[in-house]
Amino acid sequence: MYKNQDDIASILAQLFEHSDILITKLVPELVQSIHNTPLETADPTSALIDRAIAIIHVWNADDQAEFIIAHPRIGEIKQLSALSAKEQSGGLSAATRVETPPEVLKRLEHLNACYEHVYPGLRYITFVNGRTRAEIAREMEDKMGLGHPLESYPDGPTLNEPVVESLVCVMKNSEDWLNELKRAVDDVGNIAKSRQKSLGL
Repeated sequence: MYKNQDDIASILAQLFEHSDILITKLVPELVQSIHNTPLETADPTSALIDRAIAIIHVWNADDQAEFIIAHPRIGEIKQLSALSAKEQSGGLSAATRVETPPEVLKRLEHLNACYEHVYPGLRYITFVNGRTRAEIAREMEDKMGLGHPLESYPDGPTLNEPVVESLVCVMKNSEDWLNELKRAVDDVGNIAKSRQKSLGL
């Protein structure tokens, strides 16, 4: 199982998000790795995810960053895959999910801009695991040491504070930046494991 390049590309596009680097780099390297050392047969899909994440961790930082930014930003509502839309809605199906309040989407848009200023070249990735977008907004604020204006909306601070340019950048390829990149790659793996279960693979 999972020896054919087309089969691996198809399954990874579901478990991860489709991207050029997935097709042109990850899939060929996985095929070669599986040829050299076959996957464990008890749970080959889980083993495939683990092997893929291990391979990605060996890549240079630019390639790893290119891989993770295939995932949509938290709070994006357009051009989401069905799985991403379900994950960002707290795991609810299209029939049962509740619309995210506009103030939460506005805050997330600003937080994404803040994060991408603080960590140049990265995108905020997190294993949502059933949480709401409002809960993820708080997680992002905590990550960057920011306040929580949604908790006092609309009477508290504005949703677009602080000014993006006022935040201190983490130097690319510094220890802190690389640790954040590693966390993001690991969370892509956690997301893939969750998708595996929801798809019954």
